[in-house]
Amino acid sequence: MIPKELLKKIRQIEIRTKRLVSESLAGQYHSAFKGQGMDFDEVREYQPGDEVRAIDWNVTARMNHPFVKKFREERELTVMLVVDLSGSGLFGSGDQSKRELAAELASVLAFSAIRNQDKVGLVLFTETVEKYIPPRKGRRHVLRVIRDILYHQPKFRGTSLNGALEFVNRILPHRSVVVVVSDFLGETNPSRAEVMAHLKRRAVHSETLGRTSSTVLRQSSRKHDVVAVQVIDPFELVLPDIGRLVLQDAETGELVEINTSDGRRRTAFANRQEKTQRELDRLFRGAKVDAIRVRTDEPYDRALAQFFDTREKRRRRG
Repeated sequence: MIPKELLKKIRQIEIRTKRLVSESLAGQYHSAFKGQGMDFDEVREYQPGDEVRAIDWNVTARMNHPFVKKFREERELTVMLVVDLSGSGLFGSGDQSKRELAAELASVLAFSAIRNQDKVGLVLFTETVEKYIPPRKGRRHVLRVIRDILYHQPKFRGTSLNGALEFVNRILPHRSVVVVVSDFLGETNPSRAEVMAHLKRRAVHSETLGRTSSTVLRQSSRKHDVVAVQVIDPFELVLPDIGRLVLQDAETGELVEINTSDGRRRTAFANRQEKTQRELDRLFRGAKVDAIRVRTDEPYDRALAQFFDTREKRRRRG
């Protein structure tokens, strides 16, 4: 039995995101993703204004005058939402946790997809793949996706993006849009408490994690259109000056005490997190993965709109 509070939250998310989708994002979604997969249709004679790049040189040579290839846009895409449910997603310094924001972002993308007659599937992962919902269409299906992101009780607290992507690569036979929604805390950097601990004692093996993820990300991006959506809280970027704190890592259970009034530690923390974000950006660029970064303390619609606009312009440039 789903709690009434959760049903109310799902309904609120549906109302907010459907309004945003209908007002602007559905059209931008179509421009950003539709047409990425093109099926060959036929060849026809060249006409003034046709792209020179579309000329079929083999047919042109046989017929002694130019012919161009004609393609048709794929009518249907599969959008696979790959959502991180590790313990760090429960963190939120304001009104919304990262997991709640992840559900809302997934809702926007899912409603945009079904409005464009595309299928939506879901993979929930921690240290392992916790749940898989095959791609389907329809409002009821999208509501189930949102419900499971919010309501599913993970068996584990850690995270393994590699395992999730390898699973997706196995189950999706055709090129799809794969949207990974995560804080990516375990991919190029240690968890929050480990970062705190580093300020007192040691560095953590972030480079090895980065190399491993980069390999799997590259494999996935060659097979699919992979988009990374990083959900982050402002307190994970800048340590607030609020005195002594005892912090517990949501994924490892490790306890760390730190004096946040120490300006040197706050500066060291901010510098390390800035370096981590740069490493993550390099990881995505190296794997040729598009990325969106959203924060729990800022509206996400602007970030999504900018992402869609950038992809549309790049697509037009060819």
